[in-house]
Amino acid sequence: MSSEIRDINLAESGEQKIEWVKRNCDLLRTLEEEFSVSKPFAGKKVALSVHLEAKTAYLCKVLAAGGAQMYITGSNPLSTQDDVAAALVKAGLEVHAWYDCTPEEYESHIRKVLEIGPNIIIDDGGDLVHMMHTEFVDLIPNVIGGCEETTTGIIRLITMEKENKLKFPMVMVNNADCKHLFDNRYGTGQSVWDGINRTTNLIVAGKNVVVAGYGWCGKGTALRAKGLGAKVIVTEIDPIKAIEAIMDGFDVMPMKEAAKVGDFFVTVTGCDKVIDEEDFAVMKDGAILCNAGHFDCEIDMAGLRKIAVETREQRKNIMGYKLPTGQWIFVLAEGRLVNLAAGDGHPAEIMDMSFAIQALSAKYLVENEGKLDHMLIDVPVEVDHDVAKRKLAFMGKEIDVLTKEQEEYLFGSTTA
Repeated sequence: MSSEIRDINLAESGEQKIEWVKRNCDLLRTLEEEFSVSKPFAGKKVALSVHLEAKTAYLCKVLAAGGAQMYITGSNPLSTQDDVAAALVKAGLEVHAWYDCTPEEYESHIRKVLEIGPNIIIDDGGDLVHMMHTEFVDLIPNVIGGCEETTTGIIRLITMEKENKLKFPMVMVNNADCKHLFDNRYGTGQSVWDGINRTTNLIVAGKNVVVAGYGWCGKGTALRAKGLGAKVIVTEIDPIKAIEAIMDGFDVMPMKEAAKVGDFFVTVTGCDKVIDEEDFAVMKDGAILCNAGHFDCEIDMAGLRKIAVETREQRKNIMGYKLPTGQWIFVLAEGRLVNLAAGDGHPAEIMDMSFAIQALSAKYLVENEGKLDHMLIDVPVEVDHDVAKRKLAFMGKEIDVLTKEQEEYLFGSTTA
């Protein structure tokens, strides 16, 4: 099977991006060296659906260095970078993806990387796993297991597991401390505002920023908005998270009230129709909306298009909608992931940790083939700590180590 990409002639630009990532990803670079010798994935087929930009591309090259046969696609139609896809194909990996693909093309690309009969699945949002269980049931016996990158995908996996529909083990990479504490908070926090700022070229300081959802991604988004000088309002359904937001210095109110005063809106909930027609109707003229959740359902785009009396593209990745009441509201990147659809995603050093967890979790699955009793698996603590210790070493930092006496004080004597 041959690759399906936009233009192989874009490869040089993609190679430059990947090389820059490699320079700034100490953990993955070390794993690439180790895997090149040990070949933990020799003879294994890996199907991967993650936002296809330079950091993902380097993960693919690290797995390939470990002997994996890579079959790659994107996890969002607007986050694939065509030059990066071309660079991977030039390097000998199989890719089915291009920027701004139609829903039909997106599904076709997912299908292409599954029909080869993968042994390992690396997913971001659950589309690979879902299609594997619906269209490729006959190939499920080939699957050793998989890894899920994001909160949305884990929510889907938990539902499948509760309904006894999940047929192979999945490691919940997103739940690892080295993933959600850093990727979701610091990575999302910075990359969301990178995407907003480069797309709008507007000042944030002094404006009202409404952050919908105060999970780890919401925390990071709110923190960075505060750092840019914004007045931050959080909307939540969880009373504990709402109290946490207040104690972190943010205002809290229902979306119906926040809609009246917000200048920027960022949804980070993983839920459907977080901002709906009632909210649109009361927004300020010039309000700017964007989404940082995995799927493009948090802003009710169908409802907005239905009530708009005029639409007009303002600049790249900004669409304006004029409402019957006369005000214009603007949506970034079609309501898709603003940090990837209108930016380059998380910083390289952050994804270095997340993708090191991915690579080591995939290795753990291969090493424990047929031995895992549960369908949903936490990242082993030793993997999480290994990544953290390596990262600290690259940062040039050391930490304390318990003495034998301290271990006995905390955990009791280990001797008989």
